[in-house]
Amino acid sequence: MLQDIADFAPTLEAWRRDLHAHPEIAFQEFRTSDFVAKTLASFGIEVHRGLGGTGLVGVIKGAAEGPTIGLRADMDALPMEEDTGLDYRSTTKNQFHGCGHDGHTVMLLAAARHLAANPPKRGKVHLIFQPAEEIGQGAERMIADGLFERFPCSEVYALHTIPLYEEGTAAVRPGPTLSGTTVFEITIKGKGGHGAAPHTTNDPLQVAARLAIEISSVVGRHVDPMQPAVISLGRLVAGTASNIIPDSAELSGTIRTYNAETEARIIDKLDAACRGMALMSGCTITCEKKASCPPCLNDPRAAAAAAAAAGTVLGEANVQTDLTALPFSDDFALMLRQWPGAYIFLGQPGAMCHHPTFDFDDRLLPLGASILCRLVERQTGANA
Repeated sequence: MLQDIADFAPTLEAWRRDLHAHPEIAFQEFRTSDFVAKTLASFGIEVHRGLGGTGLVGVIKGAAEGPTIGLRADMDALPMEEDTGLDYRSTTKNQFHGCGHDGHTVMLLAAARHLAANPPKRGKVHLIFQPAEEIGQGAERMIADGLFERFPCSEVYALHTIPLYEEGTAAVRPGPTLSGTTVFEITIKGKGGHGAAPHTTNDPLQVAARLAIEISSVVGRHVDPMQPAVISLGRLVAGTASNIIPDSAELSGTIRTYNAETEARIIDKLDAACRGMALMSGCTITCEKKASCPPCLNDPRAAAAAAAAAGTVLGEANVQTDLTALPFSDDFALMLRQWPGAYIFLGQPGAMCHHPTFDFDDRLLPLGASILCRLVERQTGANA
């Protein structure tokens, strides 16, 4: 790893733990955004705020014209309780950095510090700090606010730690890397009543339970088994008491695929199931897509460059390039639709992301930052 970043590791750890103790969920990253802006400015970096609400961009200019490399870090936390017992655990109820975005933010700040002191010989670096990745809306909002009109890139990269790979290893592949995701919500409106007289009602809770079972069979019976796809329900809400049949019920979940036609077929079958259940039950059922994110598709040349950069830090033998695509999602995919680039994984030990005992491994901070700097060096000719 780069020596100046390694020497700065204690400060990086303190920054990361402070952010961990003060998590902020989507579009509420006010304290985090302020900290990032102040820290970038202390390095002498030009800062632009107000993109996508709390998003911001730092600009590092080289000595001559050349390619512009975009580096993205996500800043938001999850709406869940932490169960780590750490001294620096979350101080905010039902908000928790359970996906490592506190670490991603600090890794990019560490890279910014090095690159500010060692700017590229040519071109620029755009440091993109994004809000609201966890709800899949931050990248879209930043782009809508003119992110790439104001800060165009030749290539864009993101790095995410994940416990699926061993500590001290990285993984990056060409082509499909993360699945696309569609969030759907189903609302069932019926006629409630007394639990002793169900025949006088149109029971939306029974409909919700039957739909939950029907939905789980959609992929297994209507999708080509050679096309990866997952449909999962994460929420079912109905009723207030054991002896009252409710008036309404709600279900929501996600569809994950790598293929637009597969997604369309799943949605068609989901709609058909709702229509059929409405006809049978007498309830009114609506199914809406609430959010959608395309798959992350790594550009082959950019993926190769990212793998080479990671190899200079971790050793070539510790960089995997033949990994299978993963069923997780990231709205960085929208940035990859604008510019060629790659999504990089950095392995870490511990609980899986989104688990209440997850914690970012601070030993990765200088490693991830060094990979980002070596990537900029490789693509622009920076002095490192």
